Amino acid sequence: MGSIIREAEPEVDWLTGIWPIFQETVQAGDTLVFPPDCDEQSAREFWLLPAPGRVFVAIDEPGGAIVGSSYVKPNQPGLGGHVANAAFMVATSASGRGVGRALAEHAIEWAREANFSAMQFNFVVSTNTRAIALWKSLGFAIIGTIPQAFAHQGLGRKVDAFVMHRFL
Repeated sequence: MGSIIREAEPEVDWLTGIWPIFQETVQAGDTLVFPPDCDEQSAREFWLLPAPGRVFVAIDEPGGAIVGSSYVKPNQPGLGGHVANAAFMVATSASGRGVGRALAEHAIEWAREANFSAMQFNFVVSTNTRAIALWKSLGFAIIGTIPQAFAHQGLGRKVDAFVMHRFL
């Protein structure tokens, strides 16, 4: 079983695919910084980025359901705009099936084709060991630690965040 990655169609994909995954992911309070009680309109504004950002979805094959989403955008405006930033989320039901890797590989390739020279993740929760292992396997390195930066729902405010980077 594989995933097809395509650009999101917000009016089609949001309510039936991206929003339920967003809710599930942020309500857990253990991987993304968005508020666990985030309402739908705020979530839409957080995730569905305006250009030059791009939002993608992973479609389960052969079922056709959205099982993950990512976005890629410039990490900074202007003189920092040559470095990409990205975020990812995968439905719990699709965990461990390679959806995160497929989204990540697609994001890296898309960023390379869009003439970004590097990709940086500004806030990788240190307890998100599966994601860290994935990023490292794709050539990312931890280049910094932000001490006690994440208010983890289960572990409190003592969880570090990593900055991770790779050249494209």
